[in-house]
Amino acid sequence: MTSVHIPRPAALSVVTRDDRVLLVRRRHPPDAGLWGFPGGRIEWGERIEQAAVRELREETGVAATAGEVLTALNVIDANRQAIHHHFVLIAVRCHWQSGDGIADDDASETGWFTPADIAAVEDEVSADVEWLARLALHQSDARA
Repeated sequence: MTSVHIPRPAALSVVTRDDRVLLVRRRHPPDAGLWGFPGGRIEWGERIEQAAVRELREETGVAATAGEVLTALNVIDANRQAIHHHFVLIAVRCHWQSGDGIADDDASETGWFTPADIAAVEDEVSADVEWLARLALHQSDARA
């Protein structure tokens, strides 16, 4: 029997508060040790927006309401021999309600970052984080 490989859908919680976005330092692969948006797998029967709010609460303790979907991103880890994982990350703008962020579950740290803060630590940040932060904050949406 041939195994079937399909991309895994996941939700990203892009929380804005003033001129900052909430990031977590990922505890587990992929991107362990890098800053990125809270998020994770969408559970069976769960709406994208519900997954974004749930993952945010589980990883940071922050409460928010889900807004619109901002974009979708492909994350494919592959070499010449095989694809190791393929996620489709659906970024949801979330409107902050309460909480400053406490690392829990899949996060080792949390922090509120401006796009300039993200650029200053670019070697410690997952792909597209600065661009997505600017998009969520209604700054330039042109990719660098």
